[in-house]
Amino acid sequence: MWALRAAVRSGAWLSRAVRGCRPPRAALLPPPPRPERALAAVRGGLGCSEGREGGRGGPRADGRRSRAGGEEEPEDAEEEEDEEELLRRDPLLPSGTQRVCLVHPEIKWGPGKPQGTRAEWQVAEARALVCTLDGWSVVATMVVPTKTPDKKLIFGRGTLEQLTERIRGSPEITAVFLNVERLATPTKKDLEAAWRVPVFDRFTLVLHIFRCNARTKEARLQVALAELPVLRSHVKSNVAHLGGRGRSSRYTMGSGESFLQVQQRLLRDREAKIQKALERLRRKRRLLGQQRRRREFPVVSVVGYTNCGKTTLIKALTGDAAIQPRDQLFATLDVTAHAGRLPSALMVLYMDTIGFLSQLPHSLVESFSATLQDVAHSDLIVHVRDVSHPETELQKASVLSALRGLGLPDALLESMVEVHNKVDLVPGYTPAEPDVLAVSALLGLGLDELMARVEDAILRATGRRTLTLRVRLAGPQLSWLHQEATVQAVDVIPEAGAADVKVIISDSAYGRFQKLFPG
Repeated sequence: MWALRAAVRSGAWLSRAVRGCRPPRAALLPPPPRPERALAAVRGGLGCSEGREGGRGGPRADGRRSRAGGEEEPEDAEEEEDEEELLRRDPLLPSGTQRVCLVHPEIKWGPGKPQGTRAEWQVAEARALVCTLDGWSVVATMVVPTKTPDKKLIFGRGTLEQLTERIRGSPEITAVFLNVERLATPTKKDLEAAWRVPVFDRFTLVLHIFRCNARTKEARLQVALAELPVLRSHVKSNVAHLGGRGRSSRYTMGSGESFLQVQQRLLRDREAKIQKALERLRRKRRLLGQQRRRREFPVVSVVGYTNCGKTTLIKALTGDAAIQPRDQLFATLDVTAHAGRLPSALMVLYMDTIGFLSQLPHSLVESFSATLQDVAHSDLIVHVRDVSHPETELQKASVLSALRGLGLPDALLESMVEVHNKVDLVPGYTPAEPDVLAVSALLGLGLDELMARVEDAILRATGRRTLTLRVRLAGPQLSWLHQEATVQAVDVIPEAGAADVKVIISDSAYGRFQKLFPG
């Protein structure tokens, strides 16, 4: 059976394996004495791409992992090897420089006509997707009306002949991007035969971008899970190409299974292994989430349509020079945590999340739903919108629909802060809605008002309050407050040997303070 698995794995859809870099495992840490160290521990389990954000503890020469305090954790080499095997994949799209012809089927009437958008905006987003890939460019754009988008070849015979003539007559074209959600494998093969260049759809392009931008093991496994429909369609197509022989009664190496059955079983095994590996990472994420909640750091999830400026806004709010925003669709696939202080000196964690996209293939949404579940455990959601984009209202609807699909608590959705970003690109812009904030993350406009709004919402959401407590200077009370609360001011009273300490403290921490230091 091992030989059979190896033989099938080396077949058409798993040959020329591509092995990604293995990110380090994050170690679970005991509660550190400083918030900055706690942030490092939280980041280590949230899939931050930079190595500096991982937890302490790492591989030793004897193959074991050390934890803080000298405790050792045995390395499961077999699990690591299995996970790396799952991440070996064939290229989805042609490598190297590609000059792409963008073909957009425009449905002008009927139930399939898109609502709230126009063809030129859809084409602009499709062009941006192509240009996200290094060395790729759009050399021709064709908006083609169609009455029959559900037919096998999408276009009518006459239209298809005209397209074929134009594409074949343009030697600079090396590939065609057909801006539809998903192409059936027979349709793809027929169009490639007619146009004599590779043809790909929106699903394949977005999946390839996800693969290029995935940094952590969790993101890479989620991409591998989303790729399974592609592998299944290739298996069925290959069997059909064999003239049905894969479904015949001829068994493979005496196993009692046909070629198709073997391929399908291996894909089921692959899916089960990916799910198992993801569950291990989710358990680690849940443990780190419990650590974070025990340390009571408020969490602000920053969400929005892809390329709306989430990362740039977080950089402006935290002042973290190490954050490097990219003007790219899906530049962020991994949830990353960044520490920042509010005007009251209260520390919060800003969570940078994956961007949303209209017409995002359903299987991709399902694969990344675990990552987006981090939003459900936050104390506040900040929804960032690019108001300079012509489809900003449609983008808002896409984001809100996706958030509702996550089953978030009503209170979390109702307290969401909406931020209109990139107002520097819209002279004289003023939001029409009363509770919306207008900012420019790039220029720093409106950030003070935003931070004040975030602070007010966080204090209400987490049950924190501002108190002035009198403590003895000789005792451990002041040190305890520095560890467990946010100290805003200390007014020393020398003659009393005490100090009045102004703090922001949660109800639970204040209860512990009263128990530890009665009277």
